[in-house]
Amino acid sequence: MTDLLKPIPLQDEPDWNACAAIPIVESDQPLVALGLSQRLVVYPAYHRLGVPEALPDCHVRHEVFERLLLAAAALPSGVRLAVLDGWRPLAVQQHLYRSLTQAIAGANPGLNAEQLLTLTRQFVSVPSVCPEAPSPHLTGGSVDVILTDEAGRWLDMGSEFDAACARSFTHYYEQIAEPSVDEQEVRARRRMLYNAMLAAGFSNLASEWWHYDFGNQLWAWSTGANRAQFGLTSVESVEQRWKRQLQRA
Repeated sequence: MTDLLKPIPLQDEPDWNACAAIPIVESDQPLVALGLSQRLVVYPAYHRLGVPEALPDCHVRHEVFERLLLAAAALPSGVRLAVLDGWRPLAVQQHLYRSLTQAIAGANPGLNAEQLLTLTRQFVSVPSVCPEAPSPHLTGGSVDVILTDEAGRWLDMGSEFDAACARSFTHYYEQIAEPSVDEQEVRARRRMLYNAMLAAGFSNLASEWWHYDFGNQLWAWSTGANRAQFGLTSVESVEQRWKRQLQRA
């Protein structure tokens, strides 16, 4: 049985060059929409926030869906797993990266280009459709998740989803020597989410308590796998679906 309250270890931030060097052996698993799931809460956050071209449902690779179900089943009664984002179109990745870069630059006018890139990358990866090194969310292997209560109320995780601040680092509340009651509750929720997701096979991005990966290069780097199984993909259009079906006929 998974110990959901096991402390979260301090994690290294990704070596993006090393991630990009990991070979991808594509498994060709399709993307699946999560909106009909009865065991997950699905809230496409960027669509609800009005981000241009964000999809009205969350899509992930088939095996990612199955592993999300495992993580949800590991949570205690009354606590539910909510998916806020999965696969992203390139336009959404570009919008997020550009918006955060501009926000960080505006708040820190003295940063040079390298410093700005480093800070932005902690919370949004560089947009890339390079087949050898795609952005993690463009593979369908990345998910952004949060915990809710049984009624669907978001639980306090210590920072807002997508907050570009120190409190968003997954380990942040583990390093507080004398946490308050509220901080202890936040720490317990983060541990619960982290341990349930890792037991289901995911890896976590150190700077984002909400971001988890399976099967892509970031997951391979985090877990020590010698290859990734998910590369660049996209939601299938009706034209692509008909073509695929006719080719198999």
